[in-house]
Amino acid sequence: MWRSKCAAIFLFLALSVLFFLLRHINLLEFQNKINTTFPITRVSPVLPRQLDYCSYQPRTPEDVLEEYLLLDSIAWPETPLLPVPVSLTRTSDPAHSTFTVLPARGGGQWHVGDHLEARIQMRDVQGRPKSFGGDVLIARLHDPVLGAGVAGRVADHLNGSYTAVFPLVWEGRAQVEVTLVHPSEAVTVLRRLTRDHPDQIFFQSDFRSGSVSETMVCNVCLPSNQELLCNYTDLHTGEPWFCYKPKNLSCDTRISHYKGGINDYLMANEEKLFQSGVNMKVFIRASGSDSVTVLPKVEGQPEMQSSVLKPEPSGYYYQGVWRALGGATVHQFNDPAIISECLRDKVVHLYGDSTIRQWFEHLNSVLPDLKEFDLHSTQHSGPFMAVDSARNILVTFRFHSPPVRTENIPSRVLRYIANELDSLVGGSHTVVVFGIWCHFSTYPIELYLRRLQGIRRAVRRLLDRAPDTLVVIRTANLKALTLTQALTNSDWYALQSDKVLRAVFKGLNVRLVDAWDMTLAHHLPHNLHPLPPIIKNMVDVLLSYICPQ
Repeated sequence: MWRSKCAAIFLFLALSVLFFLLRHINLLEFQNKINTTFPITRVSPVLPRQLDYCSYQPRTPEDVLEEYLLLDSIAWPETPLLPVPVSLTRTSDPAHSTFTVLPARGGGQWHVGDHLEARIQMRDVQGRPKSFGGDVLIARLHDPVLGAGVAGRVADHLNGSYTAVFPLVWEGRAQVEVTLVHPSEAVTVLRRLTRDHPDQIFFQSDFRSGSVSETMVCNVCLPSNQELLCNYTDLHTGEPWFCYKPKNLSCDTRISHYKGGINDYLMANEEKLFQSGVNMKVFIRASGSDSVTVLPKVEGQPEMQSSVLKPEPSGYYYQGVWRALGGATVHQFNDPAIISECLRDKVVHLYGDSTIRQWFEHLNSVLPDLKEFDLHSTQHSGPFMAVDSARNILVTFRFHSPPVRTENIPSRVLRYIANELDSLVGGSHTVVVFGIWCHFSTYPIELYLRRLQGIRRAVRRLLDRAPDTLVVIRTANLKALTLTQALTNSDWYALQSDKVLRAVFKGLNVRLVDAWDMTLAHHLPHNLHPLPPIIKNMVDVLLSYICPQ
């Protein structure tokens, strides 16, 4: 008896040590994966609390560990608690803040291949320097005459100062532009809303049987409040979705899905933190000159290295054309005949939200022989299909499943991307494109992460059975912000989801179209649906992946 107890204790200790070692090995590997994906300012994480009425799918220990590490890696700097009602007095103020372009190394001249740095000092409404970080800042280097632009990377020093870093990639004038997207105090509000109120946007479904119909509220998380729920959790992916049960109809009479409306959970005066032209998407002025002259690259001179600029921007604009920095060469596809030949014998499946639908619309508009097949779909929600039978080209678009914000759409046509990928044979004639980001911004980031983990598993299965399938992912982009847009689709949340997406798919044989850098670097105003010149450049990147020669 004594020996059996000792053996059991020894086995328990051995397994505990093994688990500890494996966990920390995985921890180091995953932290390395994260830290080489996007510049991270590490602070103590505040993990979103699990609402007691939210139910997520079971996950593997690996997924749980990955979620913990990702949440830790994107933890945003803490802001002191806001008074209620909110006062703007001590909040970050772009009118009093400045940036300074730092001199070239050794006091010399700027050359192509160098890195330019600008130091940003944030101040509050009374002009006092801020003593903590957390502001959402974006920066670009550009020249309107040359049609040139490149995104900068901003490092938060957690003391009210920041550094913006840019690669110098063209000769001539280069002007620095720094924008405050949100003061740190606004991020505190956004975090509270996504953590505590995942029903900021609510959805509805119509239920119908014969002449009887009812409309019910639906969402990922629904408090039961003694009301019965219809459980539409996907059996294959485990993705949760619920509706309140109709009083007189069964759950299987659900026929539609659509965005119902917006719930306002702002506390007193919090809307003051989201004022266009005052403290949201406002330029910060330069202290001194905001531009430099860049000379040709000096032969044999090593490029200036920056500890902040990690990773380099994916590309830059010159004369309005997107050029890659490393990676595949981007070709210009200006002739519809060349695009058609590139797509000959190809099946292109586009999945995601309306920012991916723009690509379908672009191809449909520039290719005269690509004819859209009438599926009698709703105008904006699809699904859509276009065919060029002479060249054996098929292009399809399908929205991702809830929480997609759409007009009234039949619930039967909503399918999860992971399930769609599992239905594909794949192969050298198959191109898969997806972009999924903007409809998750009112939820805790875990929901988005878990959706990506499910899609990643499906991508791995697809590439295992058909490794020559081309998989392309569109990242998030910047947008114009009103109060409502900021609360339901903030650039801060897009930035967070962008980091998560890159980390989740890092190391897989997939290609990225960097919509974040492409919208940040361009001179056109930010828009949830980027304007046609940017869409054209994005599709050129896609076509360059399909037809690299």
